[in-house]
Amino acid sequence: MKISHLGIIITLIIINVILFIKILLSQGTIQFFNPQGFIAIEQKKLLITYVSLMLLIVVPVVLTGYFIAWKYRSSNTKADFAPDRKQSAWSEIRLWIPSSTIILIMSFITWQATHNLDPYKPLVSSVKPIRVQVIALQWKWLFIYPEQGIATVNYLEFPEKTPLNFELTADSPMNSFWIPQLGGQMYAMTGMTTRLHLIADKQGEYRGSTAEISGAGFAGMKFMAKAVSQRDFELWVNSVKQSPHALSLDEYKLLAKPSEDTPPLFYNSTEDDLFNTIIMKFMAPISPTGAFHMMENGR
Repeated sequence: MKISHLGIIITLIIINVILFIKILLSQGTIQFFNPQGFIAIEQKKLLITYVSLMLLIVVPVVLTGYFIAWKYRSSNTKADFAPDRKQSAWSEIRLWIPSSTIILIMSFITWQATHNLDPYKPLVSSVKPIRVQVIALQWKWLFIYPEQGIATVNYLEFPEKTPLNFELTADSPMNSFWIPQLGGQMYAMTGMTTRLHLIADKQGEYRGSTAEISGAGFAGMKFMAKAVSQRDFELWVNSVKQSPHALSLDEYKLLAKPSEDTPPLFYNSTEDDLFNTIIMKFMAPISPTGAFHMMENGR
């Protein structure tokens, strides 16, 4: 016995609905749907709202398309086919009202979210934020803690429930900094500074990566973002300060060379104002005896 076309359509719709619900209920498998910070939670709500609103239009349109194809199939001789029938203006208006209403609602939601979730907007908190300077290299991430006077490679540690004020740049092709469970991505570009504000609501280890394809080592350009207690963070900072390595200008020139799958590295100190030096070397004239010339020769 043949399965009817209508049965196939209904089966496909049910499968799609089940898969969509499974995605929404997934925990851990899809990091975006397992947010662990205020920004990420709000972004998840926003995505679900958008998809739900769009489905109010998409589902009826898809079902109508199947219905029309079924009704006016070649074997159905009873269908009332009148291609020359004139349609009234009111009929056109009725078709456009639902979609226009959805677009207006989504526009209002987007306008609000754009201001509330502005990545440049500092998070309101009674806790003093942690400032981290992020430099995208080929193919690794350098994190500088200017207030703590330390630096790390492919490893980021910070206290829970503490705002993170990121300043991002690149000393390589343009890249994209992303911790899915804490919030959306932000571009890191040469000669420029971009900002991103995130927070982790609880302790845990969160995978960070690049969201911008940047060459052969793209797949290995990952880092661990670890949220810990304030005490554990202070102990960790003290342990990094015991590292035998210092991030001098000469050391940075070696670090900046392309490398793949670089393991975490820790530096007990950094070159003064290294972040701004990296930015300015793409903007200021290169002096034969200046730091920019030194860095260029080392690349």
